[in-house]
Amino acid sequence: MPKLEYSDLLKWFSQGEKLSKNWRIGTEHEKFVFYTNNLKRVSYLGASGISELLNALAIKNNWVKIIENKNTIGLKDDTGASISLEPGGQLELSGTPLESLHQTCKETGQHLKIMKEVMSGLGLSMVGVGYDPKWARSDISFMPKGRYEIMKNYMPKVGQLGLDMMLRTCTIQVNLDFASEKDMIEKFQISMALQSVATALFANSPFIEGKPSGYLSSRAMVWTDTDPYRTGVPEIVFDSNFGYESWLNYVLEVPMYFVYRDGKYIDVAGNSFVDFMEGKLKGFEGQYPTIKDWEDHITVAFPEVRLKQYLEMRGADGGPWNIICALPALWVGLLYDSQSQSDALSLAKPLMDANLLEEGRISAATFALNGMIGNVSIDKLASDMLDISRDGLKRRNKIDGRGLDESQFLDPLFYILDNKQTGAEKLLQKYNGSWNKNIDKIFIENSF
Repeated sequence: MPKLEYSDLLKWFSQGEKLSKNWRIGTEHEKFVFYTNNLKRVSYLGASGISELLNALAIKNNWVKIIENKNTIGLKDDTGASISLEPGGQLELSGTPLESLHQTCKETGQHLKIMKEVMSGLGLSMVGVGYDPKWARSDISFMPKGRYEIMKNYMPKVGQLGLDMMLRTCTIQVNLDFASEKDMIEKFQISMALQSVATALFANSPFIEGKPSGYLSSRAMVWTDTDPYRTGVPEIVFDSNFGYESWLNYVLEVPMYFVYRDGKYIDVAGNSFVDFMEGKLKGFEGQYPTIKDWEDHITVAFPEVRLKQYLEMRGADGGPWNIICALPALWVGLLYDSQSQSDALSLAKPLMDANLLEEGRISAATFALNGMIGNVSIDKLASDMLDISRDGLKRRNKIDGRGLDESQFLDPLFYILDNKQTGAEKLLQKYNGSWNKNIDKIFIENSF
């Protein structure tokens, strides 16, 4: 096998380029799974455990099991969709890359309907929030995946809250395509500059261990103290010479977690992928990485926006059924219409400073729409973003069977903005009112 060269990795990024007619929408959403009778998070083994749930879903969907060390750790089908198992038993649908938001929302609905049906037979339920509202880290079991064992051991060395990120958070993400390096750069810079606005709009995690945390997005707060070498807002994104090469250099500097060989994850946490490419990786001297090793490595960088062979928007809390489709709608409207992309670039330009955006991350996590990025209010940015996105979705003119375009999926976000109340603030209002400060109510009223 030929040695993997730097030029191969640059080429790998450019291989993601697609004509606009071939752009797709890949939506991902995570949910917390809990026992309906006692509200506890679900362990892997045992009656109605995650293992049994995954096996039941495989039968129901006729999906193929993903096996590691004889354990079912995920499912996949032949359309490109998969169900993955997160560290604390959260389940994530990684959806099929689809042409329209109508299709992705239909996929989401069908998935959640099947999940509900199978879970009810096992005495399980699920809830969509950004951070576990009740259970302590010690109450949650790690899932039996080799990479998670390595991360579990390494995370406390580089941050205070990495294990909380692994065990106690859920998100909604969307993956979007680009046409060229220039198009990628614009999309990356726009989405990185505006990511905290999405965090604010989707803020839905105001509790930790049964009490208000002081943040409207506890999930976003956790990411600020997880691992400074692989998270946040990389400064290079806004450099004048930003492109595939500078991003490649950033990812090469991200410390490794593992090497996957013969079905096993081998711990090399903290080591350099550059050393691996030079045949100097400790324990693998004289060995060189494959392109699969590179594809594994790029998944261990966790910035607010991540470039692989597509762009991932990573700033939103998990949320209720009706808001899942709003996240891809927001970004598709901004980035899949040329006029909207130009308008979004103008909106984002004054914010393109990594230090400013790091402060904005904290402000969005704490105050959501009442926060600030520099001297600009997040609610004003959100209003402008939504207007630009709505116009872009209308120009896309993807019509469903009722004659409605994709802008309908932004309705939950316009509702949040018009009422000046995020999901988190709505939950706090209930907590301090009808719930009488009983956090258990969130599982009852907000389960899918």
